[in-house]
Amino acid sequence: MVVRSLDVNKDPFRLPAHNGEILCPEVPYLSAIGALMYLANNTRPDIAFSVNLLARYSSTPTKRHWNGVKHILRYLRRTSDMGLYFERHEDAKATNLVGYSDAGYLSDPYKVISQSGYLFMYGGTSISWRSTKHTLIVISSNHAELIALCGLESIEKSPTVIYEDNVACIAQIKDCYIKGDRTKHISPKFFSTHELQVEGKIDVKQIPSSQNLADLFTKALPTKVFKQLVHDIGMRHLKDI
Repeated sequence: MVVRSLDVNKDPFRLPAHNGEILCPEVPYLSAIGALMYLANNTRPDIAFSVNLLARYSSTPTKRHWNGVKHILRYLRRTSDMGLYFERHEDAKATNLVGYSDAGYLSDPYKVISQSGYLFMYGGTSISWRSTKHTLIVISSNHAELIALCGLESIEKSPTVIYEDNVACIAQIKDCYIKGDRTKHISPKFFSTHELQVEGKIDVKQIPSSQNLADLFTKALPTKVFKQLVHDIGMRHLKDI
């Protein structure tokens, strides 16, 4: 979601667990979150991260959380003509399935939890995406990336390219390296991605962080970066088509 500052105290999407009084039952927080989750999961990947974050406080929402919900609603109102745009491609290579994976290390500084995000694109437009918090505490960014990659699975017969921006993560996936005190605490199930690589179902490749489209699903971003990623995942305003 768009934010003007990434300062923890000013960012409405890095919310402390205890921040004011709990909202009264008359405030339709749960209804709003339910409606936003429907949009985030089906047609509006651009709000997936922020909705996922605010949904965590459904049991004890405060005024700051409600302000975050209203911020998203105002954004949706301004972009009501925006949606996923699927173009016709004559070149078969342009319609290849491509995946992106990313993790925001310690995205929640209050509970020491990281955030995973993935995105699949077909013909230059998003067809599947997810933003979710980890249930396992990790001690490095590449461990967070390993967990994020675990949620991906190819749906094509030919190898699906998965772009990842963490070099250490890619090396561990390709070599199934899980030795040493710094990696043995990661459950071997997260290295199922290595098996997919060996079987030729996926091909994990390195990409610069600035070009990783899954970054949209792991953290709050500056306005300029946010708008560029929204465009890159295939979302367009009706007036621009």
